[in-house]
Amino acid sequence: MRAWQVAQTGEPEQVMRLAETERPEPGPGQLLVQVLAANVNFPDALLCRGQYQIRPPLPFTPGVELCGRTADGRRLIGTPVLPHGGFAEYALLEEAASLPAPDALDDAEAAALHIGYQTGWFGLHRRARLQPGETLLVHAAAGGVGSAAVQLGKAAGARVIGVVGGREKAEVARGLGCDLVLDRRADDVIAAVKEFTGGRGADVVYDPVGGDSYAKSAKCVAFEGRIVVVGFTSGTIPAPALNHAMVKNYAILGLHWGLYAKYAPQTIAECHRELTRLAAEGVVKPLVSERVPLEGAASAVRKVAEGRSTGRICVLP
Repeated sequence: MRAWQVAQTGEPEQVMRLAETERPEPGPGQLLVQVLAANVNFPDALLCRGQYQIRPPLPFTPGVELCGRTADGRRLIGTPVLPHGGFAEYALLEEAASLPAPDALDDAEAAALHIGYQTGWFGLHRRARLQPGETLLVHAAAGGVGSAAVQLGKAAGARVIGVVGGREKAEVARGLGCDLVLDRRADDVIAAVKEFTGGRGADVVYDPVGGDSYAKSAKCVAFEGRIVVVGFTSGTIPAPALNHAMVKNYAILGLHWGLYAKYAPQTIAECHRELTRLAAEGVVKPLVSERVPLEGAASAVRKVAEGRSTGRICVLP
């Protein structure tokens, strides 16, 4: 089969190589699947750089979420078993952690309903307890993780403010249903959030960016607001002033979605059933901005790593 291989760590386009390899052999409790679609995520770039919390043995194949078909014809989504990632013609899934692909979504959309939407659902509902009528602020609202949070926030009855970088991404955020879209490059985000909320601020902030985005969040979060820390695509991990959180009476909530598979695996299946229902009703629909052949995977990873993509880029082997 063909598969992208990383034999040494570095920038994605410099270390990813498309090669002929043997199909992976499934171990106990594992399934071999033909990869139908594998979406590009920011962690794929971190894997290539050796900066992700999981460091698979070299060589490995990146690609952390996929939709695949089993030999008996089942269409499943899940996180592949590294080092055999999704940027290949075949990959491995843990059978117990695999989820049925929603019938309402095509292969690329189904793959994209996994990490980003699960993270959004757990962040907004299990961690922040978002309520109807509250104001949700989403950073990187046009990206793969942010666009999922926007849709889930609207589905929960929240007013959603989307923060993006650039005019093109602003148009994408408006199309997703944001009630207010702010361009961090041109707008005064703090002042605009306070004006939109009548001085109250955002009840929930969803932040996959970190750095300056977090600093602005702390200045415009509401009384008893919640800041959900999802990631640090800016490359800067903030050091929050805890005295500020105490004085303003807001909560800083961390979210590592992968821990639920270890400590509360039943909640992932429960979340997937809810996401499947929302997809069937047309309430959520993953934004797949590009579909590229297997040969385009390395360029796609670089594009996501540089923050130039919107929604998800999907690799179709």
